[in-house]
Amino acid sequence: MRAQNLPAVAGWHWLQQGFAIYRRNPLLFAMQVMSYWFIIVFINLLPVLGALVAALINPALLVGLMLSARHLEHNRPISLATLFDAWRGNYKPLLWLGGLYLLASLAALALSALADGGDFLRFLLAGDKVERAALEDGDFGLPVLFALLGLVPVFMAWWFAPVLVAWHQQGVGKALFFSFMACVINWRPFLVYGLGLCLVGGVLPGMALGVLGMILPSGLAPLLGALAMFALVGVLAPTIFASFYVAYRDIFGISEIV
Repeated sequence: MRAQNLPAVAGWHWLQQGFAIYRRNPLLFAMQVMSYWFIIVFINLLPVLGALVAALINPALLVGLMLSARHLEHNRPISLATLFDAWRGNYKPLLWLGGLYLLASLAALALSALADGGDFLRFLLAGDKVERAALEDGDFGLPVLFALLGLVPVFMAWWFAPVLVAWHQQGVGKALFFSFMACVINWRPFLVYGLGLCLVGGVLPGMALGVLGMILPSGLAPLLGALAMFALVGVLAPTIFASFYVAYRDIFGISEIV
């Protein structure tokens, strides 16, 4: 398996083609994405082991969303059950992948302690509102920067790893390496991809809401906010998940799962 070195404009094409895939079955694919979020958020709310369990099952659920995007691209039917398709195969490496991701993310967040002695980390891990309120007045700008610097390579290593493990039977270590190198090689399209997300997910909706807020009566502001949130959840989020699949397909030059 070899990662392709794509031109910068490919990052914008990922978003365009992700939206085209989403339009094949917008209602059902959006329901899958919302179901994925509901499962992860609900499990995270469970005390003690919630965050660990959510991290363990996350890669398998992501593979289900990628498979749905693939089916839609090839005009194959999907259902809510497709979200759980990865559990039918050898899912144990995906559990390892999720556990390692949690550990790597915590290690990256711990880098923020180099900037503030651990206040930001304690704020994130605060167990009650009183403890969180006591810390929220701190200046977390530099600690957040340190944490992001640590999280970026983590995101790169795990970006494609779930599908490489599930669809290509790659070992966990090998999948992480290939994913990381694929992102390094294609930093230009990923930069354009990130800028495109900021444009369609932040700048353009913000400008549209601002203009409408000036034209329409002020009482409609809550309605506009609700419609914007619906658009983000119902349109942009499924498009982003579909674009993950498109990026995988283009970078690894895969036309059929092997």
